Amino acid sequence: MTEPVTILIADDHPVFRKGLRALLDAIEEVEVVGEATGGEEAVALAIDLLPDVVVMDIQMPGVNGVEATRRIAASAPSVRILVLTMFDDDDTVFAAMRAGAAGYVLKDAEHDDIIRSMLAVARGDAVFGPGVAARVRAFFSGREPSTSPFPDLTPREVEVLDGMAAGENNQTIARRLGVAPKTIRNMSSNIFLKLQVADRSQAIIRARDAGLGRPG
Repeated sequence: MTEPVTILIADDHPVFRKGLRALLDAIEEVEVVGEATGGEEAVALAIDLLPDVVVMDIQMPGVNGVEATRRIAASAPSVRILVLTMFDDDDTVFAAMRAGAAGYVLKDAEHDDIIRSMLAVARGDAVFGPGVAARVRAFFSGREPSTSPFPDLTPREVEVLDGMAAGENNQTIARRLGVAPKTIRNMSSNIFLKLQVADRSQAIIRARDAGLGRPG
């Protein structure tokens, strides 16, 4: 009898996590060997359990899914990672790919597609959901390699980070860019997430080290 594909689920939303487990528990060729509610736990369990596949969410407390993917790929290269998330922007998709994800599927995909993706990743294939696959094709057919010191950030996010490094507060940055302060707060949260920093001070240090921030 063929050994089942072992799965570790990493997602901080209990309803989604338990629903996915219930779906997988009904499949004979799959065995769920663990659940993680955050990135650090996902890394620890992946190294300890060595599942065939980690199903990884992106936005989780503490260490996010991209960084967790990077750590697992470095410490347990036999473990394959399938990102299963609601984030479908180019920056997140390519950050996950660079970190070592073998697949990227959106949570609104059909259940059968999610299961097929898990099994395909376990076999060694690279899998991308339809919408994500289109983005990948568009990226490699038309975009030039980024020369930004922070390639995971969008150009507008780099502008915001540059303002932070120059000592501007959110209200000043918002006025300069012609957007609402709330928009800058939301963008700042995304920047911290992508840079893997805890707060504004750490982001400013990273930015200034990279040459951002204007005099005065």
